[in-house]
Amino acid sequence: MDSAEFFERHLGRHPVVGIFRGLSPDATVAMCEQAWEFGVELVEVPVQTPDALPSLRAALDAARGTGRVVGAGTVTTAEQFRAVRELGVGFTVGPGLHAEVVAASRAAGLPHLPGVATATEIAKALAEGLSWLKAFPAAQLGPGWISAQRGPFPEVRFVATGGIDAGNAATFLAAGCRGVAVGSALSDPEALAALSEAIRGRP
Repeated sequence: MDSAEFFERHLGRHPVVGIFRGLSPDATVAMCEQAWEFGVELVEVPVQTPDALPSLRAALDAARGTGRVVGAGTVTTAEQFRAVRELGVGFTVGPGLHAEVVAASRAAGLPHLPGVATATEIAKALAEGLSWLKAFPAAQLGPGWISAQRGPFPEVRFVATGGIDAGNAATFLAAGCRGVAVGSALSDPEALAALSEAIRGRP
C-alpha cells in the first residue's frame, strides 16, 4: 500500500494521530490504549534517541492483533529507518524531508509522512510522489499557512503536528488539514470531548 492510500484509509476514518514522546514503555502502552479507546487508528512513537526503542517495541506488542497501527517518528536517517522497520512498524514519520529516508521507505514499501514548512519542501515532496505531508511545527506555522499552501498545492493532504491540542485542533481541521497529531490531550477527558467536537465539525 502506498503512502497516500495508507493515510487516506486511516485518517479518513479518524483524523487524529496519537504521538507519545519520551514516555516509559508502560506509560506509552497506557497512552496507546487510551488513544485506541477514543478511536485513534494511528499512533506514533518518536525515536530520536535509541532509548526510545523499548517504548516503540512495547507499543507494537500492545497493538499486535488489534488492527491498530504503530509507527515510528523523528526518523531522519536510513539507519534509523532500518532499525524501526526491523521492529515491524506500520509507517514512519520525519520532522523534515529527509531524502535517504524517503528513498528507504519507497524501497521497503512502507508508508512515510515527511515534514514540511515551506512551499519549496512541499514541491520537492510532491516530486517524490508524496502528497500526505506533516505540517511542522504547526503551531508556529499557523492555520493561515495551511490555507495559503492549499491554494498552489490543492492535492496536498496536511497533518498538523507540533503544538496541536484540543484547543486549536478544530482551527487546523477547518483550515484544511486532514489530520492532527496530539499527545497528552488523549489522557484528559475534557480535552477528549473538545477533540470529539472538532472532529464532528471538520469540513
